[in-house]
Amino acid sequence: MSNRRTFIKQAGLLSAALYFTQTSCSPKKAAGLQLYTLGDLSKDVNGTMRKVAAAGYHIIETSGYTESNKFWGLPAKEFAGVLNANGQHSPSGLYFFDLNGNLDDLKHFIEAAATVGQKYLVQPWLLEEWRKSADDYKRIAQKLNEAGELTRKSGISMGYHNHDFEFKNYSGKTGFDILLEETEPGLVKIEMDIYWVVRGGIDPVELFKKYPGRFPLWHVKDMDKADPKRNTEVGNGKIDFKEIFSNAALAGLDQPFVEQENFTIDPYESIARSAAYLKGIY
Repeated sequence: MSNRRTFIKQAGLLSAALYFTQTSCSPKKAAGLQLYTLGDLSKDVNGTMRKVAAAGYHIIETSGYTESNKFWGLPAKEFAGVLNANGQHSPSGLYFFDLNGNLDDLKHFIEAAATVGQKYLVQPWLLEEWRKSADDYKRIAQKLNEAGELTRKSGISMGYHNHDFEFKNYSGKTGFDILLEETEPGLVKIEMDIYWVVRGGIDPVELFKKYPGRFPLWHVKDMDKADPKRNTEVGNGKIDFKEIFSNAALAGLDQPFVEQENFTIDPYESIARSAAYLKGIY
């Protein structure tokens, strides 16, 4: 390993160590909301954000931005104005870019993220054809490192969001292990989707122990007790979030976001219940 890569790894580990020592005196952040939860906002972005604020969320994670569609039809500066008008801010966004390509899309995403004031730019998905082997995951990890080099120049951290397919085993090692081992902690952060980790048969706390300090972002959605393929309000399902949040310092948690993909009650009532539950345990 080159001196440069060693330095980056050490910088990442040092950041984790500093988090552990400072977290006891650092204020905990209220849970945010991943806007994917509410589907297409384009009909009334401002009205939606007012309802989100009323449900208890002033920290927002975006998703779905493209150069043509912007933020649900709004350029980054206008969307930032909507957030500001509703007393909200967005520290993170999901931006899907081609990990097989030359990362050209990333330039537009960095500009949008910087305009909104985001400090994390997260890759939310891997196409199936990108992830068929251990070597594929190694290649993806190197692309994420390259992306992290680019985002860092703008003061933004590169992130990666998991599902459950990363826990497929390749001759004794999962795709997730390969990503964590091959990405530089100083360049690539992990946004752990806790529901997908549990659905993949893995204990999130064991991953915190194995890779301490690597998980500054979380997606928090609960697993329905009767049907594990469905979500429910946080605290209403089978995932032990009290235990998971008690290990937040070990994980290196900076910001949790509620996310939900299906509902049995009104979505705004649902996200309000999740916010209230998390306020009681974190």
